[in-house]
Amino acid sequence: MWLSPHSRCPVRALLTLRWPITWMGCRGLPRGPFPGSPRRPYRKEVLPAPETLSVLVTAAEIRQYLRSRGIPYQDGHSCLRTPSPFLGPRVPETESWTEGSPHSLFIDKTTGHFLCTGSLAEGNWEDFQACVEGGTAGSLASEGKGSEALHGQSSDVLRIWDRAVPLAELPDQEEIQMVRAMFSLTRVSDATLKLFNVRYLRAARSLVFPWFSPGGSSVRGLKLLKAESQRNGVYYVETTLPRPSAYHNLFGLPLIGQRDVEMVLTSRELDSLALHQATGLPTLALPRGLACLPPTLLPYLEQFRRIVLWLGDDLRAWEAAKLFARKLNPKRCSLVRPGEQYPRPLEALTKGLNLQKILRSALPAGHKSIVSFRQLREEVLGELSNVEQVAGVRWGRFPDLNRLLKGHRKGELTVFTGPTGSGKTTFISEYALDLCTQGVNTLWGSFEISNVRLARIMLTQFAMGRLEERLEEYDEWADRFEDLALYFMTFHGQQSIRTVVDTMQHAVYVYDICHVIIDNLQFMMGQEQLSSDRIAAQDYIVGAFRKFATDNNCHVTLVIHPRKEDGDKELQTASIFGSAKASQEADNVLILQDKKLVTGPGKRYLQVSKNRFDGDVGIFPLEFNKSSLTFSPAAKGKARLKKVKDDDELDPKKPPSKKGGGGASGRQKDKAAQTPPP
Repeated sequence: MWLSPHSRCPVRALLTLRWPITWMGCRGLPRGPFPGSPRRPYRKEVLPAPETLSVLVTAAEIRQYLRSRGIPYQDGHSCLRTPSPFLGPRVPETESWTEGSPHSLFIDKTTGHFLCTGSLAEGNWEDFQACVEGGTAGSLASEGKGSEALHGQSSDVLRIWDRAVPLAELPDQEEIQMVRAMFSLTRVSDATLKLFNVRYLRAARSLVFPWFSPGGSSVRGLKLLKAESQRNGVYYVETTLPRPSAYHNLFGLPLIGQRDVEMVLTSRELDSLALHQATGLPTLALPRGLACLPPTLLPYLEQFRRIVLWLGDDLRAWEAAKLFARKLNPKRCSLVRPGEQYPRPLEALTKGLNLQKILRSALPAGHKSIVSFRQLREEVLGELSNVEQVAGVRWGRFPDLNRLLKGHRKGELTVFTGPTGSGKTTFISEYALDLCTQGVNTLWGSFEISNVRLARIMLTQFAMGRLEERLEEYDEWADRFEDLALYFMTFHGQQSIRTVVDTMQHAVYVYDICHVIIDNLQFMMGQEQLSSDRIAAQDYIVGAFRKFATDNNCHVTLVIHPRKEDGDKELQTASIFGSAKASQEADNVLILQDKKLVTGPGKRYLQVSKNRFDGDVGIFPLEFNKSSLTFSPAAKGKARLKKVKDDDELDPKKPPSKKGGGGASGRQKDKAAQTPPP
């Protein structure tokens, strides 16, 4: 969300308000508030095509290779640590190698990706093998990943950093009080702000958090935090230099000592300030909050034997903490459970709570295979007290879908079908884009149309209009679109299910993907050799996606073509191609109904025919806007939503049934819901 850089409240009014605080993660640098907004010189990452797919390697294979080459290593929590060839000659085999060696290179056990924390050289497993066998260490050491983005924006970083000043050095005491009130820093001391090198940029009315190079010799990047006052509260807007994909700052890292073995990980810089001041413990803040934990940061966390994750005060923070603990090794992780008694650290400090006591109550991340209700009761209470958050992320463009499905939840499988030519890909792209703009990290697998064509459709939907008619705006919209956590698999046509699932697992680990779209199932069935029976092959693939969604707590949306049926007959759940396994395994079944008319354009409806979350099913009309390629809500005055019980009652031409009924949605049958459009 792009917010105005100008405040809407006078200083004295701001000092007396008590606001509900909302954190708006704003990716990238908006034009206007800061001088010389740069053009980034790098491209959006895409997942590799099969012919260029990076070699998948296991931890056992990495260890075997290191032993065969005589390279000493030490096994860590998530990485293997070896002497670095990028900082000088390799340590002879006869010399002892210790964990405290400053010349260290870390190899991720899951991906084989390596990072030298001294030279910042990094690459994949093939690059490491080339360094060992061909002596190419010098070239990799001279060009780290994202170096173009860092060098291209270094002048802007230094200019902003030089203009920013410590908060205590502002000339106006009233302005200092206003800033402290806006950012809830009333209990954070000037000494703490000075220790973490936090500054304030008056021109942008933003706090400035630095990203220092190893050793703290220079500033590599910045994060600016702006507080926007609005009618219903204060909205925090984050801005990073360089852009988020190249911003890998663990805020507070220069203060970590070599002997520190325990650390608290937070999702916001302000929380780290509060925690360190109240407890004196080493604290670090993730660069992108709850959005992801980049594997590139794992080497900096290897030295800690215990990590406490205190990421926030809501269910989303709890889910993120459990996901990140899997990367960090659950055996060394403890989680602070969100709740009224355990708010986020900055709020706890403001309320005068004992933060040390809260940290002592952190729960271990690892669980046994069998648990009792006593171990689950707090988690059940959390779900009961956070009903809206349990329902998932709500759509902004499809309010009727919110009334039926309640939200988009992790770990579920959604099956989506519709007649050929009805607009399945166009609808599902807007459906996914809506969620992506709200922070749901998304991976697209388009096996039927090219990624260029898909990206063009989604960019048009994002800009709400055709950009070919206003090319002068293309760069602005493309910049914003590029900052979304949106990735594409470069597969096209028939692919092996094993290859696709391996790529999805890689994306979940590296990019913290929460939503995967597969368009469509039929294009993946050609290479399956399990059986000559296509139905059996499809059942196996559906089962694989179901297992993936559950094991990785990731939502999978699977597009499946329907069976060939009469054009006048509406589709039902039984119309999905194949056996009943797809509809049985699915948590949600969505059907795009296309009613063809001879006299004019047809009418489209979206039918929710299965909803495992709470049982509500129904149908509502869609209205296609050709200029923006969107399915906007229908015009006012029309019936917006009809909750139903059976497929027999889904004919949109029939008036809402007045018969009473039972079942999952029968409680609304005696007066069918008709709600006006938003």
